[in-house]
Amino acid sequence: MFEFSIIGGKTARDIIRRSRKQIVDEVRATYLAHEDGDSVNPNSYFLRFPEKPDSRIIALPAYLGGEYNVAGIKWISSFPGNIEHKVPRASAALLLNDYATGYPFACLEASQISAARTAASAVLAAQELTGKRTAKRLTLVGAGIIARNILEFFKAQEWDVDDLVIHDRIPAYGQAFAEYADADLGYPARVEADLKTAVDGADLVVFATTAGEPHVLDPAAFAPGQIVLNISLRDIGPEIIVAAQNILDDVGHCMTAHTSPHLAEQKYGHREFIDGTLAQVIRGQVEVATDRPVIFSPFGLGVLDLAVGTHVYRTAQESGEAVEISDFFGETQRW
Repeated sequence: MFEFSIIGGKTARDIIRRSRKQIVDEVRATYLAHEDGDSVNPNSYFLRFPEKPDSRIIALPAYLGGEYNVAGIKWISSFPGNIEHKVPRASAALLLNDYATGYPFACLEASQISAARTAASAVLAAQELTGKRTAKRLTLVGAGIIARNILEFFKAQEWDVDDLVIHDRIPAYGQAFAEYADADLGYPARVEADLKTAVDGADLVVFATTAGEPHVLDPAAFAPGQIVLNISLRDIGPEIIVAAQNILDDVGHCMTAHTSPHLAEQKYGHREFIDGTLAQVIRGQVEVATDRPVIFSPFGLGVLDLAVGTHVYRTAQESGEAVEISDFFGETQRW
């Protein structure tokens, strides 16, 4: 009854690697459950540091019902300065709690889980917004771990990509990512140093950067019908947002923390530019526009971490890859 397991990052990544298709399905089902109210997903809590304004640690508590029936919290840090020391920007842990007793039953290294749920969300959105799994040109803006995971999920979903373009402000990162895409995923890629050139003509654009404020400001940056996955949330200026069709994962959550949609709301004083959620697109309640750019902005819901984390936990239990801590709780009985 009071078992506790530890699942490390290598185990989590191995499980994710062999089950990416299932994870996309889990994320899809979770979005629909959340839309139906079968979840509790409070606002994220941000711990910031006066002397490190670009760094933060975020707490994402949540509950997911249905077949999961699990609560939990992800504690994830983002320290962009790590990149200068060749250390990943993000690190995280996920704690899962039993709904019946409230007792935690597992702790998982969660940077892999967080990256996987982000990537699965992005690829799911690409499929739903385009209605296909092909791209004449796919442009990835940012060449870090999240971008790598997104491309791995595109591959797992068997996307055909005619032209893969990589843009990163550090050319060496872009070149290394392009080589990985070609050698390991079978996507011949090219690096484009100019962002405008990289974006122009792409039918699908993915932003996966560490930008803290908008740097894409030209109102004509995106073409009508172009699908833009605003995964890093803060690259795109308010003028572009209000002129596009905007699909979010959760309106209340995304309109916080100075995301691109939040900045647009602050500047223009309304939310009329928000057209719906991805769950509504999946259900056919919102039609994808063709007369303007379509921008998907996912805040990243804690319930997605619970879904993917529970999948990793259950798989690790079944395969014997979880490390059991038999005496984790000091007392399990009352007088």
